Amino acid sequence: MTGHEVFMHRCVELAKKGSGFVAPNPMVGSVLVYEGRIIGEGWHKQFGGPHAEVNCLQSVLPEDRHLITESTLYVSLEPCSHEGKTPPCTGLILKHGIKKVVVGCEDPFPKVSGSGIRLLREKGVDAEVGVLESLCRQLNCRFITFHQKHRPYVILKWAQTADGFIGTGTSERLIISNKLTNKLVHKWRSEEASILVGTNTARFDNPLLTARWGNQPQPLRMVLDRSLKLNKDLRIFTEGEGKVIVFNDVYTKDEGSITYTLLLKDHSVVEEILAACFKAEIQSVFVEGGRQLLQSFIDEGLWDEARVITASNTLAKSGIPSPFFASPNLKEELNIQEDKIQIYLRSIV
Repeated sequence: MTGHEVFMHRCVELAKKGSGFVAPNPMVGSVLVYEGRIIGEGWHKQFGGPHAEVNCLQSVLPEDRHLITESTLYVSLEPCSHEGKTPPCTGLILKHGIKKVVVGCEDPFPKVSGSGIRLLREKGVDAEVGVLESLCRQLNCRFITFHQKHRPYVILKWAQTADGFIGTGTSERLIISNKLTNKLVHKWRSEEASILVGTNTARFDNPLLTARWGNQPQPLRMVLDRSLKLNKDLRIFTEGEGKVIVFNDVYTKDEGSITYTLLLKDHSVVEEILAACFKAEIQSVFVEGGRQLLQSFIDEGLWDEARVITASNTLAKSGIPSPFFASPNLKEELNIQEDKIQIYLRSIV
């Protein structure tokens, strides 16, 4: 591993600390290095707050500040060059007289998209781009997918028995994953902008759909209820905080805690849901069921990740079969007691 890669890995580690707090902005980390020694570190901590480069430069100790002009600034994402909620980071870099900047990947946001790097180079800064590019792009796969594909990043999740069933097909709920795995699922929820379920999952499982994981922000809860059949006494409507979005075929209406969003039928249901999410600047959707909804995302090729939990000691023998996809790319596999968790990627951003 080269020196550049070591310091870019550190940028990515720092950036991850902003997970759940910076959206719809990207997660970004930055380090300042003088002759192989890190003299400053920072990351984007809060939406609307200072960017990673600002926090990095502010962290430099007084006795090291005279070294800034001779140091190399590493940043996982291209420095911004436009005036947003904060001043442009390119201006800050130039103000401090930094002569060398190493960037993980370009920013897909149209107001940046190469202009930050171009400006630095025009001002005489040696700007190197593409160090650990794949890792840096994967870090912000939600942000990149949103701006390049004009839709949210879609994660499918389901738990299945060892013989491939996700439910009983009756009102009786099938408990599949263990308690430790359920804790991981709550962590997953806390990392996404929204959660989506179908009508039958909301009706028969009566989920709360909140993230019971530390102090993380709660995802927006969404349900597909095309004919508005769901009872208002369900937990998704009566418990938890924040709005609930109900996608339906009847009307658009705001009832305070519930927003009804009409599906226009110009495209498929999945396309309409994703278009509505894009319009609302929702950068990721965690789809938790049921089978028909999950399969619709798969069949239309509108998914990015699938997280499949298989309980090796649980058999159903009959019921609702698991969704099916052909030849997915296995990214990761882990075991939590008797549960096997497989994470698949449809494509690399």
